[in-house]
Amino acid sequence: MIRLYVLAGFACLFIMMHLGGNLNKYINLKYAYLTQSAIVMLIILFLFEFVRLYRKERDERKRNARHDLDVHHEHNEHHEHHDHNHKHEHEHHAHHDHFGHTHEQPIRWKRIVSYSILIFPLLTGFFLPVQTLDSSFVKAKGFSFPNFDASADNPGFHQFLKPDSSVFYGKQGYAKVSRQELQEFLPMKEVGLSDTNYLKGLEAIYNFPDAFIGRKVSFDGFVYAGEQTEAKHYFVFRFGFIHCVADSGVFGMLVDFPSTTSDFHNDEWVRVTGTLSSSFYQPFKQTIPMLKVTEWKTIPKPKDPYVYRA
Repeated sequence: MIRLYVLAGFACLFIMMHLGGNLNKYINLKYAYLTQSAIVMLIILFLFEFVRLYRKERDERKRNARHDLDVHHEHNEHHEHHDHNHKHEHEHHAHHDHFGHTHEQPIRWKRIVSYSILIFPLLTGFFLPVQTLDSSFVKAKGFSFPNFDASADNPGFHQFLKPDSSVFYGKQGYAKVSRQELQEFLPMKEVGLSDTNYLKGLEAIYNFPDAFIGRKVSFDGFVYAGEQTEAKHYFVFRFGFIHCVADSGVFGMLVDFPSTTSDFHNDEWVRVTGTLSSSFYQPFKQTIPMLKVTEWKTIPKPKDPYVYRA
């Protein structure tokens, strides 16, 4: 019966994510068909389990009914003999239960552990609020990133500042894809990074910075002051998903605001426009792209603050 509840729970949880508009907090929505397929499979398994349990209980009721009739018939014909056998049967069952209890104990504990593992994400999914990532996550993780040039063999180090999808392609395949994506942005007079092309455009800028130096770039994001930036230097970020939350990260670039600009606070949302240049960033011990701002304004936080790899 617990399996039935677990299947129903996961189906309801996925449906709730879809209807509540929270699915984009977990995966790139272009892969939403996977959760839709999971919902269909869970419903099918739920129905299969329900029918199996119904048939099992029905057969058990029939067996119990036949057993009661047989016992009643024997009781009427062989009362004394039945008492003797009943006593012997009772002792036999007691003996069996005594030795069978220790045999079933490990199996029972395995079931408790396995069901607990399944039930825990259901409880957290239903009762804990969905947390939107912000600058506190960046601060908690730290922002020194000594492995900025880590190889694609270890994708966990790539999901900050610079989007990196190379782990999903071979070396030659990624070189071809990155060149193709570069061609999408080269003809643009002004490189405007929108919600739909943010990660793709940012990855092109980091892969081919020389092709964009001196060009006008604009994008939206939240401000992160950091602890190792100069006077009017801030990072402007967006949290993004390449596939799902497992490969999510904080992506953006260093931004140089005019000296007359008032100080920003973490998590303020801004729209910045400026000329792309580069700067040597000491914590990374290397030169990184930097946007020298010519225009900017504060904006409300978007309804969906995340961006996704197209």
